[in-house]
Amino acid sequence: MKQVYDMLIIGGGPGGYTAALYAARAGLSVLLLEKLSAGGQMAQTTQVDNYPGFPEGVDGFLLAEKMQAQAEAFGAKTELAEVYKLKLDAPIKEAETSEGTFQARTVVIATGANPRLLGVPGEQPFSGRGVHYCAACDGMFYRGKTVAVIGGGNSAVADALLLSRVAKKVYLIHRRDSLRATQIYHKPLMDAPNVEFLWNSAVTELFGEPRLAGAKVQNLLNGNEMDLEVDGVFVSIGRSPASSLAEGQLVLDNAGYIVADESTKASLPGVFAVGDVRTKALRQIVTAVADGAMAVHSAEEYLAGQP
Repeated sequence: MKQVYDMLIIGGGPGGYTAALYAARAGLSVLLLEKLSAGGQMAQTTQVDNYPGFPEGVDGFLLAEKMQAQAEAFGAKTELAEVYKLKLDAPIKEAETSEGTFQARTVVIATGANPRLLGVPGEQPFSGRGVHYCAACDGMFYRGKTVAVIGGGNSAVADALLLSRVAKKVYLIHRRDSLRATQIYHKPLMDAPNVEFLWNSAVTELFGEPRLAGAKVQNLLNGNEMDLEVDGVFVSIGRSPASSLAEGQLVLDNAGYIVADESTKASLPGVFAVGDVRTKALRQIVTAVADGAMAVHSAEEYLAGQP
């Protein structure tokens, strides 16, 4: 007979492996499905400085491997498989994958979110070598240097404010002539002496050798283009949640994130959303880890009430 796990976890980032660790230590049978390798977005960060317990920082890939090893040491299982479809509305839930169908009484969705890319020449080659998507993660590398933030929403403005406290100079590049960000952000940013706005502008190319040296910026009103010398670029034009497996089954917000509060409970019983894929104010490694622990607490309560 096919095994029915107590918990099936979709995604092997910090939220997923924390859920696996807590579930295994609680005596639950748990299987984690990961398409590629442990860590998710975290594994692409070469230096994580804001995760507690590592005063010298830690490589994101190494941290991911340690999280996986710790969960598996307590009995969690990992299956490298791509999930094609989830069936979440029955007491026994199913995941159809490249390695077969798996069943469980609870499902934790930890599929994360991906930053939206600029899609300009030079972006991919300089990713992690001058091009970044998280100022809270990588901003400290640019203390005393010159950086550019691309975007005009809340995330971009928050990134620019954070960077203004560490960088020598911050350019905020926005396609429009005013910010889309909430009004409360405007005055602190306008008052920052080292922030310069490039309105009605777009980055068309990123250049340098071997690291990023600058960006070509085009004025969208007159078509003029200039080379802007910067040490780093932070792309803050939004994120895309990896929530397609939940579409048509779970309630999603307008941006596509799975609606779940701090309990991590999604809109169907026995289904939980953790980390960057759920609705939340802050998306960091430490908040994903907290979600993973909370999901197991909520799942234990759910399982205790099942026949």
